[in-house]
Amino acid sequence: MIAKIGKGSNMYGAVLYNQQKVEKENGTVLLLNKIPDTIDGRYSTQYFNKCFEPYMSANIKTEKTVRHISLNPDPSDNVSDEQFTEMAQEYMERMGYGNQPYIIFKHTDIDRTHIHIVSTCVGIDGKKIPDDYDHPRSMAICRDLETKYNLNKATEQEQKQADKIFKPVSHKNGDIKSQIASVVRHLPKYYSFSTMGSYNALLSLFNITAEEVKGERKGQPVNGLVYLALDENGNKASNPFKASLFRKDAGITQLQKHFEQSKEKLKTSSVRSVLKNTVELGIHTTSNETDFKKQLVEQGINTIVRKNESGRIYGMSFIDHESRSIWNGSQLDRNLSANVFNDWWNNGNKPELKIQDSPVSNTNTIAHQPTKDLFEFISQEYSQNSDSGLFSLLTNAQGEDYEEEQFASKMKKKKKKGRRL
Repeated sequence: MIAKIGKGSNMYGAVLYNQQKVEKENGTVLLLNKIPDTIDGRYSTQYFNKCFEPYMSANIKTEKTVRHISLNPDPSDNVSDEQFTEMAQEYMERMGYGNQPYIIFKHTDIDRTHIHIVSTCVGIDGKKIPDDYDHPRSMAICRDLETKYNLNKATEQEQKQADKIFKPVSHKNGDIKSQIASVVRHLPKYYSFSTMGSYNALLSLFNITAEEVKGERKGQPVNGLVYLALDENGNKASNPFKASLFRKDAGITQLQKHFEQSKEKLKTSSVRSVLKNTVELGIHTTSNETDFKKQLVEQGINTIVRKNESGRIYGMSFIDHESRSIWNGSQLDRNLSANVFNDWWNNGNKPELKIQDSPVSNTNTIAHQPTKDLFEFISQEYSQNSDSGLFSLLTNAQGEDYEEEQFASKMKKKKKKGRRL
């Protein structure tokens, strides 16, 4: 089972993404935790968003208050709704979110039936729930759930050897040839990539680029490859080194074989649907290129953007370090092509969700919609106050904020880890 943890600031976007699946009959709500049910069991994006507002308002210091988690069993696993619910509850409890409001959505619109959990990392007391080392903790929980529910185990490649092999090249340290060799000799053993563009996207994480060299020798066409080191700005920072210096695995002939093998592997990979889902959510919950990339990095995914001299985006690659596979945007979906991102980031035309009409989606009806008690999960002392009074009380609540001091440290660690993989 694969788990993806998304962290953001747009609660409305996260809820909308999932609720639209329900409205299009491609999803269902399996469980509401500490969120009041409605009298008729019908929900809307506005209703759910209103239920999270007291928590979101309780801490105005924390930037990324939204948690959007997907749990993805293997497509061959037959998981019932009851099991999905139990797994999600145990997962959230062990991750520290058991007492938080959250919604469990089941998605059925792709080949891998999976669940999404929308929650917040801010408690009703205004304190942020610590999320140190949440990725390794999440992986450990998934392994336990696989055993408990007899699920297929996610493929795990040898980590220790990879950690010893892969290290970014520094053109300032000398012996560039050896540094490049330590990466390119072994990289194809660990990652799947189907084009030269995907290969270069991966190499760029290690400050390396590869260039094809075509010519003629004794009347016969010659196709070769050279490798160069890059500086911190992505500019060439060394003389070219022939691929023949780094054994056959780094040469064009062997790489072309790897491209074909990867194409076949990626065609049947269940990772595609998970990654597509993650990228689509990133589009709908972020407003610019920087935030989009940050959100994906936090889920172990690097975004590599290729631009021409005029700044037009002509290539998009997504490097998923958990599955160790590289995908072009168009491989995931035609709506995730380079043109879509160019139109968004260069022309300001962000892709929009097509919202279907819902009987309870009218904002004016939400305030009067009958509920058991909109804030029944809050103490009686708070629920007797009006909304404005409640938000005022919660905003003034003092709580620790781990975001600033740990965000920088976590990002540095994740970037280093991503590069070593």
